[in-house]
Amino acid sequence: MKLAAPIIASILAAAVALPALAQESDDPELLFKKTTVWRMLSPDAKLATYVLDDPDVKGVACYFTVPEIGGWSGWAGFAEERSETSLDCRQVGPIQINAKFEQGGQVYRQRRSLFFKKMQIVRGCDAKRNVLVYLAYTDKLIEGSPNNSTSTVPIMPWGDLPAPKCSDFVTP
Repeated sequence: MKLAAPIIASILAAAVALPALAQESDDPELLFKKTTVWRMLSPDAKLATYVLDDPDVKGVACYFTVPEIGGWSGWAGFAEERSETSLDCRQVGPIQINAKFEQGGQVYRQRRSLFFKKMQIVRGCDAKRNVLVYLAYTDKLIEGSPNNSTSTVPIMPWGDLPAPKCSDFVTP
């Protein structure tokens, strides 16, 4: 019986650590959570709203909301998270593009299940209109189509600083 306690403690520690291991990139900043399904004896289901600064484009922040499954399986990281994601990106300061990027290049990726589903945010450039285009999507198909959300950031001058051209930074 004395041997069972350390084994159970190890299993519980692993279950708590799994959600942290599922994260694949720097964590975005959690702004708030809103309960959507109240559960008396287990964690509630929630919507979590985050902000992420684009790592390669200073002056752009993307806000996204993802559902978090409640219950004990959600708490332990075993539940497959829902696919819905909303996305809204904004210019929050002077834009400075720090690196060349490819159309559809990854900005952020988050696992939404232990093995099969990821939510990704990717970036592109509408060169004709000088607009950054952000797309959030899940890579597991839901009834034939992945859930997705699109947001655009027109690159505007900020104060006396001129607006860079995103086309100068897109790799051919």
